[in-house]
This record gives sequence, structure tokens and C-alpha cells, in this order.
Amino acid sequence: MINELKAGDGIDGKVFDAAFKAWRDWDVLREKRRRTKDFTYGSQWNDKVRDSSGRLMREYDKVAESGKEPLTNNVIRRLVRSVVGRFRNFVPKASADLEKCYEDNSLNEIDSRMLEEFLISGCCLQRVDVSDDGVTVDNLNMNRFFSNSIEDVRGNDCTIVGYLHDCNVGWLIKRLAYGDRGLACRIRSIYEGRCDSVMDERMTVGMDNERYGGFLHAKGGLCRAIEVWTLEMTEVLECHDRITAEFYTIDTSCLQDVEAENKYRSSSGLSLIDVGWGVKETWHCRWFAPCGEVLTHYVSPYKHGSHPFVMKLYPLTDGEVHSFVEDVIDQQKYVNRLITLIDHIMGSSAKGVLLYPDTALPEGFTWRDVKRIWSSTNGIIPYSEGCNGVMPHQVSTNATDIGAYELLSLQMQLIEEISGVGSVL
Repeated sequence: MINELKAGDGIDGKVFDAAFKAWRDWDVLREKRRRTKDFTYGSQWNDKVRDSSGRLMREYDKVAESGKEPLTNNVIRRLVRSVVGRFRNFVPKASADLEKCYEDNSLNEIDSRMLEEFLISGCCLQRVDVSDDGVTVDNLNMNRFFSNSIEDVRGNDCTIVGYLHDCNVGWLIKRLAYGDRGLACRIRSIYEGRCDSVMDERMTVGMDNERYGGFLHAKGGLCRAIEVWTLEMTEVLECHDRITAEFYTIDTSCLQDVEAENKYRSSSGLSLIDVGWGVKETWHCRWFAPCGEVLTHYVSPYKHGSHPFVMKLYPLTDGEVHSFVEDVIDQQKYVNRLITLIDHIMGSSAKGVLLYPDTALPEGFTWRDVKRIWSSTNGIIPYSEGCNGVMPHQVSTNATDIGAYELLSLQMQLIEEISGVGSVL
């Protein structure tokens, strides 16, 4: 598979392969997130289990085959809503400098949705772009994000990071080739015939689209562009201008310009520019087409000199990610099993059954008549004297008390204690 993805034998090809490997390394985290998302939104019987014969099946199917109706009491959703609601009510007011940024990006809403994602997956992923027009903040879809494995909670050991964009060609040209008609034509020629600007009819609002796409393929009707940022070591010249008291770095290709300036200063009796060799860490961005061709590349244009992605992974103990929802899944599953068991016991218990001896049925009466009178208010059911004293009577039994209610109460209490989200919050 790696050989099929190569973009050449140069640095660009290596970066493309490294991006694919980084995206693939996130598969485990994406699968874990899919499970916690299912539990959060009520699909809680999809775990794979084995029956008595060893067949692998969904937990829902196994319970249904045993004659019970799998029921769900979604406690996790209430916990998540409580935390997000608390955040909404107590978000600190933005300072005067950030007020416009908050308003333009609806940051209160974006951050609330990002907090919900963080509770579900343990990952907070945003993109912050700074330009002359202002600051743009966007939440990122974890299914399209990738990076190398990191263990530092500050993310200082991140060396490659990127995002998969599904877009139409017009958006891509505006983003990458604004003001450069030649580049715009090249981008259009690369994607010509490979995608349409119209969405696939199957992609509807509210539909789970995780099964669409991949690293190379976009969802229906769109084109895939792969944005990759890499931290690279670059040779630079460290210059000290004694006349202006400036210290700056320049590219090694500018050495001839500095030498020419020093030659002029030497003839004029001025202080020369001291030049030394050095190495500088630089974040480099490349945009790839799915075929591996580089659409454009540039060094970080931001003042901070880094990439535009903001990520927080929790807790990163040995590089592992564990979410808030993951902690209470076992208790949620046990709650579902208990309410399913209680419902089954109640449904299997005798409730209002009428025992009517067939010898007590009066002449001219049918069983339909007995059923009609028994179900009516203040009804009188006659019975024959030939029943030898065995009269009709009703049987009603209580559900067997096996401690299920006490166990259910205990599990609800454990969920509050483990999550830390109780009535006080």
C-alpha cells in the first residue's frame, strides 16, 4: 500500500508517505472514539460478544435471541449534557481585545461543541488561522486529522500534523492559488474529471458519513486535498550587523548578497556583517493531491512560526488517550442489562390471569362471553353448580425479588461517583 502512495523519491514523496502512516496510526483512536460516540448517543448494544456456541455477534442480537428485548437507559448522555451546560452558563466574558474574535467565530458555541467532543473522545482539535482580515477558529473532525505519536502533554514532540480536506475545486483554487492563474490552471487540470461540485445524493443532513472516504478518497462529489505540516531542520546564515545592531537569519542562498555588502563596506571602511552558519527549526506546509502531486508548498506564514492546529489529547500517559465517557461505559452497560432483566421478569410474571374450570362453564355460555364479562366493569360471571366447589379465581403474582432494583440503584450511584457529575453540578 505504501508503494502505491509514493509521490516520488524526493523529500515530497517521503512527506506524503509519512502523512499516510500518521493518519493510519490514528485508526485505533478513531475506532475507540466511534465506540464512545455510539454510547453517548444511545447506540449501546453494538459490542461484539460470543454466544454459547462460540459465534461472534452483536450484544443486541445475543440478548434478543434469549427472548429478551434489549432496552437502553442512556445515562451517559445526561452526564455529557450536564458538563457542557455548566460550561455554557459559566463561560468567562471575553476581553476587549478578543471580543470581536468571539463574535465573528461564535466561539461560545464552537467551544461548547468542542468540549462535548473532548468528553467523548479525549481529543480537542481546532484550527486557528490569522490573517489581515482577522482570526478564524474552526473545529476539526477527528476522522480527518492526523499527527505523529506524541507523549508530551504540551505537544512539543509533534513533528508532523495535517488534515484531509473535502472540497470543490473552486474552494481549493481560492485557498491555494488566489492571484496566481498558472497555479489555478494546474490545480484544475489535476482534478479535472476526478470529482464533481455537486454532493452525492446519499449524503444527507444528520447521516453518519464515517464509512465514506479514507486517506485518498473524498465523500461523494468532492475532491480530496491533503494538507501536511512538517517540522524540518533548515540551514541558515546567522548575521550580525554591527552598524544597525541587528541580529537576523537568512537563507543560505543569500550568501552572495551578504558578501557583496561586506565588500562594499570593506572598501568604505565600515564594520562588516558577521556571518555564521546555523540550523533553524521550520514548519513547512505542503498541499497534496490524492495522486501524490504537490499542489503548493510554503514555510509557515504565521508570526509564531508554527502550524495553525491546536490540539489537546488527554491524558497522554505513555501516549495513551482516554476520554471521560470511556470511564463510565461499563456501568452504563450494566444499567442496560439490569433494566432489560427487570422488564423481562415483569413481562414473564402472571398478572390478572383468570383460572376458570371448564366444568364450571354454564350451559349456553361460551369462553368469549366469559372474557367479555370479566373485562367489563362490575361484570358478573356465572358458573355451573357442577364444578364440585372449584370456583373461578384470579391469579396475580409479584415479580420475583432478586435484588435487581438495589443493584440498579447502586450502579446509578457508581456512575455519579466515577464521573464526578452529580446532582450538585
